[in-house]
Amino acid sequence: MIQESVSLKPYNTFGIDVNAKRFAQFSSIAELRDVLAELKGDQLLVIGGGSNLLLTKDFDGLVVRNQIKGIEVIKETDEHVWVRAGAGEVWHDFVVKCIQMGYGGVENLSLIPGNVGASPMQNIGAYGVEIKDVFDSLEAYHLKTGKLETFDADACDFGYRESVFKRSLKGEYIICSVTYRLDKNPTINTSYGAIKQELQALKVSNPTIKDVSQAVINIRSRKLPNPEVIGNAGSFFKNPVVDKDLFEEIKSDFEEVPNYPAPDNKVKLAAGWLIEKAGWKGKHIGNYGVHKNQALVLVNYGGASGSEIYDLSESIINDVEAKFGIRLEREVNII
Repeated sequence: MIQESVSLKPYNTFGIDVNAKRFAQFSSIAELRDVLAELKGDQLLVIGGGSNLLLTKDFDGLVVRNQIKGIEVIKETDEHVWVRAGAGEVWHDFVVKCIQMGYGGVENLSLIPGNVGASPMQNIGAYGVEIKDVFDSLEAYHLKTGKLETFDADACDFGYRESVFKRSLKGEYIICSVTYRLDKNPTINTSYGAIKQELQALKVSNPTIKDVSQAVINIRSRKLPNPEVIGNAGSFFKNPVVDKDLFEEIKSDFEEVPNYPAPDNKVKLAAGWLIEKAGWKGKHIGNYGVHKNQALVLVNYGGASGSEIYDLSESIINDVEAKFGIRLEREVNII
């Protein structure tokens, strides 16, 4: 069940070729318990789709890949349906399944790379929707006690692209399944980004959740590189939330700065725009760089090391801070 000295290149969307000292996959709680019994004091790294990960060196421990599958309706009312999915399900496949069943709420999150288990951990979001908007609960395996525990939304303490599992409980649990509350009579959300324009281009005047999903797929496909073709982890940086004073200062120099209202009278800015204005969009450095269509995306054209991409991200952070007084945060997990 446990393999020795395994390349992690097939298991991360950046395509970084580093080795795990030991490697195993599990598709049930029972298999997970068997694998963890062989931990023997090693460091542990749990991965899913490997889409939000930058591996900068070999991992001197045990890497376990979550492959728990299954999608089922566990409860429903006239208005809502509760759908539970295994953490190892591919996120976009789950979205497609929900749309096929006519359940709304996740269509704006189409084509986000990664697996279901990462969705609450990262509180993934796009086009005006975040996981916390549709989240009901999750089951997670506690590494110390071996017990399966249930977390509701309050216990997850969701923030912008984060949750308690990225903060105080980091490394303590393995998410095994996630339950979402979806709508039987969906409210169509086309207010964010270019969805309305894309629907107009598709000549859709009365959109369904399938239409919204297709619009999002079209937009993302144009802007973002396919990880199967060019190594990347999607958006590398979080969109920064800044005080209104700083926003007004930036706006006085750049009237066109994209901005969105945020809680506590703050303003969310587009990290991609900041990076582009700092001169990094499309920059090619050997076999890695910044994507030509979306400055938020760092890319591995083949053969780059994780440390090279990390150093690139550090240069971008420093340049944006020097130009705008904003220090960008990485969204991707660095190992």
